[in-house]
Amino acid sequence: MKKLSFFVSLALILSLFCAPAFANGTAEKGGASQGQINILFMPGVADPFYYTMEKGIKAKAAALGVNVVVAEYPKSWGPEVQVPILEATVAKQKFDAILIAPTSIDALVAPLKKLYDSGIEIITVDTFLGNGDYSVPSDYSFPLSYIGSDNALGGKQMAEHLAKMTGEKGKLFVEATNPDASSVADRVKGFTAGVAEYPAMSLVGVEWSMDVQQKAQEQTLAALQKNKDIVGVFGTNVFTAQGAFQAVVNAGLTGAVKIAAWDATTTLIDALKKGQVDLVLAQKPGEMGALGVEWAVKYLKDKTVKVPKKVIPGFEFFTKENVDSPDMQQYIYK
Repeated sequence: MKKLSFFVSLALILSLFCAPAFANGTAEKGGASQGQINILFMPGVADPFYYTMEKGIKAKAAALGVNVVVAEYPKSWGPEVQVPILEATVAKQKFDAILIAPTSIDALVAPLKKLYDSGIEIITVDTFLGNGDYSVPSDYSFPLSYIGSDNALGGKQMAEHLAKMTGEKGKLFVEATNPDASSVADRVKGFTAGVAEYPAMSLVGVEWSMDVQQKAQEQTLAALQKNKDIVGVFGTNVFTAQGAFQAVVNAGLTGAVKIAAWDATTTLIDALKKGQVDLVLAQKPGEMGALGVEWAVKYLKDKTVKVPKKVIPGFEFFTKENVDSPDMQQYIYK
């Protein structure tokens, strides 16, 4: 009987230590504090912005002693490319949290909710789901936080800068990417609102290149040919800005048509130095990534930590006056 009692006790102890993390098909959240934390970074597309974000993520992960896996970079923007990569990566390994730039405000809700329900915490970086307000209960409010720029504010400020550069009069054109990408949609809204504050200025058109630089170049050239009196162009991200300024250069309108470019790639900074671009807005992708890791780790280690539903790093403006300043070099995407 003593032997039987011993084995029963041993079995009970082993069952407590080996209890599965899953119950009724749902992972227990917050269990990462018992071992090394695994975080997945799922970028939106292969471009300098997300490569810079990756560096910030890896640096912070190394400092905090957590493991980071970077998913394959999508070759083009869109849920039809991003979701299969996401699902294939998650199928290979268990993750405690995912930092992701959703490529659609709607199409990523269901796939991410499924992962969340399986026990993975979600933080959206750069772009968000729905309207981005995760503080109000909804179908898309399950992420821990949105960490990214105030894109509407940035768009408005770009309009203000272009207004100053053009004497607060004339026609403006916007070259954008994808209408269901939250970041770009807000930039266009902010820019449109900003232009409306100047009675002598008007917005003659917005084109969507679907994040293809060559298409952005062609659309901008067509707009310049249709509206000979365009005085300024706003390129809303890496590929649209690079395509837009090249169209202006090819049309022989450098200087006559002012270029406000969003995202501080080396290509756009070089163009600013050459006088082919007049203004470059630099987001802080490295800081966004680092903050994503920091808040994920804080929450996974202590679920009582209150994570801000929205974290907004600022941005910087490059001009011909400050482009060579040592203090500004940290904001160039590398």
